[in-house]
Amino acid sequence: MSLSFARLKSLEFLLGSLLTGTICLLVLFSGLLFPGADAIDLTARLLPPFATFGHPFGTDPLGRDVLARVVAGGKISLQVGMLSVAGAVVVGVVMGLISGYYRGFWDMLVMRFADVQLALPFILLAITFIAIVGGGLRNMILLLIVSQWVQYARLVRGSVLSLRDREFIQSAQAIGVRDGNILFRHLLPNLIGPVVVLMTLNVANNILLESSLTFLGLGVDPLIPSWGGMLADGRTYLQNAWWVSVFPGLAILLTVLGLNLLGDWLRDSLDPTGRTSR
Repeated sequence: MSLSFARLKSLEFLLGSLLTGTICLLVLFSGLLFPGADAIDLTARLLPPFATFGHPFGTDPLGRDVLARVVAGGKISLQVGMLSVAGAVVVGVVMGLISGYYRGFWDMLVMRFADVQLALPFILLAITFIAIVGGGLRNMILLLIVSQWVQYARLVRGSVLSLRDREFIQSAQAIGVRDGNILFRHLLPNLIGPVVVLMTLNVANNILLESSLTFLGLGVDPLIPSWGGMLADGRTYLQNAWWVSVFPGLAILLTVLGLNLLGDWLRDSLDPTGRTSR
């Protein structure tokens, strides 16, 4: 308990929790705090930051409040990051458990398919996928699930291979415990730590991927506020209206930084033997 309490006082945990928690709370209550994210006022277009009390981050080319749009745009980025990771975890963990436990044909089939997918560049996979099924929020989440389930499958498979011959698994098999119970009640709880760490890091990575693809016009609908879309909208105004792109970029930076700090803290806490020296 003392070690756990000491870890809770670490700078990584405090700073990561502060950044991530603040951004999540702002996004969660964005409708109440900043209701005018889509309000257009052409008479107030491209106002600089802090020029007026009502627009502390300035306004964009259509006179919309940049602060309200940054907070509202976080909904899309966080939604894509969390839902895509949740889907990839479900698919990857199930495939990894089956592959590592049963071996043989299923292991060869899943791992060869994973090798082929890992050999494809992500941008090529994204362009091909979007060209076939189209863009949009739902398809963006599905694309990230398809592209990232392999990471969880390989991680889980490697852990299962090291656990399947342990005494507690052999004892469960000897007394006739069903395979489903062995997989989800005996093996899965021993894999939670590495999976949770990878989930935290992948949420940050997926936020970057969503913003990048939306910036390139391959992501969510441009009419929906998102950080990547705001970066794309402001790229032609960098010389005379830098705030249109800089503040969404800072939101991405702080969110990813907070999640990466939490992921690093989780890794060190769940695996003290692999803790990085500081």
